Formats: sequence, structure tokens, C-alpha cells
Amino acid sequence: MPQISQLAETFASQIFWLLVTFGFVFFVVGKIMLPKVMSTVDARDASVAGDLAAAEAARAAADQAEENWRSEENAAREGAQKRIAEARAQGAAASEKRLAAATAETDARIAAAEAQIADASAAASAEIEAVAAEAARDIVARFSGAKVTAAEAKKAVKAALNG
Repeated sequence: MPQISQLAETFASQIFWLLVTFGFVFFVVGKIMLPKVMSTVDARDASVAGDLAAAEAARAAADQAEENWRSEENAAREGAQKRIAEARAQGAAASEKRLAAATAETDARIAAAEAQIADASAAASAEIEAVAAEAARDIVARFSGAKVTAAEAKKAVKAALNG
């Protein structure tokens, strides 16, 4: 076969060019492309590490800010509760004062009304005695014909009314 007999003649030439091509590819890839790829990978790793460090720092800052906010919120809540308690106490004191003033005013009105009623009752009682004494004088004069003085009639009516 003629192809096999040519193999020995072209074998050395093909191996030479194979080694030259692989050498060229090795040189281009290994010396030119690989350092560029490795520098890109290193830059990416450094960027990721920096981003992770920044994220960790941001998380720590957020945790600290949250802790500060919670402490401020708790302090504000305590202050608000104190102000509410003070306002309730002031409102209760003001209500007690108004209630005491209203009670005093009501008591004064009741006392004045009772005094007025007592005066009216005394005046009415005196008028009833006077009318009763006059009526008793007229009745005694009509039935018995005797004359009774106003003082005697008044004394008799007082004795009958008061017991």
C-alpha cells in the first residue's frame, strides 16, 4: 500500500510541525492569555472579598444603629409613660379640686336653702298662730259672747299648737 510507505517519509515532518504548533499555542496561552485571565480572577476575588467586608461592616453598623434606636425608643416610651402618669395625677388633682369646690358650693346652697326654709317655716308658723289666735277670739266671741284679749288668744293658741 502506497499510503503506508509514505508514512515514514512524512512522519518526521508532521511531528515537527505538531510540536511547533503546540509550542506556539502553549506560549500564547501560557505566557500571554493565562496571566490576563488570572489577573481578572484575582481582581474578581479581591472585589468579592471587599464587597463581603463592606457588607459585614454595614451589617455591624446596622446592628449598632438598631440597638441605639431601640434604646432611644425605650427611653422615649418611659418618658411618655411618666408624662402620662403625671398628666393623670394632675387631672385627678384638678378633678378633686373642682369636685371639692362644687361640693362646697352645693353645701352652701343647701345651707342657704335650709335657712330660707326655716325662716319661711317660722314666718308661716307665726302667721298661722296669728290667724289661729284671731279665729279663736272670733269663735269665743260668737259662741260664748265673752271678750278675749289678743294676748290671751295668742297664749292659748301657742299652748294648743306646741303641746
